Amino acid sequence: MDHSTGNHTLNVVGIDLGKLSFHVYGSTVLGKPSIDKQVTRKSLRSLLTKLPPSVVAMEACASAHYWGRTAEQAGHTVRLIAPQFVKPYVKSNKNDRVDAQAIWEAVQRPNMRFVAVKTLEQHDIQSLHRIRSRVVKSRTALTNQIQGLLLEYGITTRPGRQALRKHIPEILEDAENGLTIRFRQMLAELYQELVQLDERATRLDDQVNQIIKSNEDCQRLMTIPGVGPLSATALYAAIGDIHMFKNGRELAAWLGLVPRQYSTGGKPRLLGISKRGDVYVRSLLIHGARAALRVIDKKQDKRSIWAQELSARRNKNIAAVAMANKTARVAYAMLKYRTEYRQTPRSQSLLGNKVIINR
Repeated sequence: MDHSTGNHTLNVVGIDLGKLSFHVYGSTVLGKPSIDKQVTRKSLRSLLTKLPPSVVAMEACASAHYWGRTAEQAGHTVRLIAPQFVKPYVKSNKNDRVDAQAIWEAVQRPNMRFVAVKTLEQHDIQSLHRIRSRVVKSRTALTNQIQGLLLEYGITTRPGRQALRKHIPEILEDAENGLTIRFRQMLAELYQELVQLDERATRLDDQVNQIIKSNEDCQRLMTIPGVGPLSATALYAAIGDIHMFKNGRELAAWLGLVPRQYSTGGKPRLLGISKRGDVYVRSLLIHGARAALRVIDKKQDKRSIWAQELSARRNKNIAAVAMANKTARVAYAMLKYRTEYRQTPRSQSLLGNKVIINR
């Protein structure tokens, strides 16, 4: 990448992102600094359009995907790096200039891992999931609070949010349950808040279903046992570009579904799963695997037989994580090769341990 601009030849540019202030550090193919200055948001956008096509590196932090898309539109090759991979290259005291130099240094390492720049559609889906997660969390907290307050007045309800919602109007109408007028007013307000959260969660679920109808990749993922609308859309949004992963195991490792290692002296030592990556997506896959395991004994395909044997040998939680790992690997193959999921009959060979899919 040898592109001239004035008296310099730009090759790599590292940008330390901020809210209002940014530091840009660029070099020539000879490694000599060509750009080393602090810029504002407006001037950074102008600078990206004036630079010749270069490798633009940034930490994968807040607004990184926005600036990544902006740089790609200007003709640059964008490399987003996880902050923990940049940290080892920070020299001496930390400041914006040193951070930009560290990003510039890290992006040139031959074995560095990068984060895919998300599209606007993927960002919309991820934002939808984050909003829904907060609404569901608030609804659960409100349900627990109402049940706890009622218990203080000697009133118990059946477990579950739906049962509580049906029971509250009966409690408000009962004049002989000992509740004061003040608490009845507060309970009525809490009930209205619970109804509003339920309605909002339903609207968000409807949006998820609309996305499924218009997205072929999400429809394809939903054919995997244990993957529903939430898991499919969340996985699609989190992955970004599937070609950033070399194989299915790398995707599973990115989701934290593989064992941690503490090996030395040629002696391998495997621990529990690493729990790296997106906690939300990993939780959805594991919960989906648990749901699939509940009906696994009714199926006779190779994947189900493998899961039955694993469940008999190991703990149910271990089997659920192992199935989530396999789900991630199958999802990788389906997204990369754009294939459909097919359950392999027990009589067919799996070619070792590989899952057969249509291609």
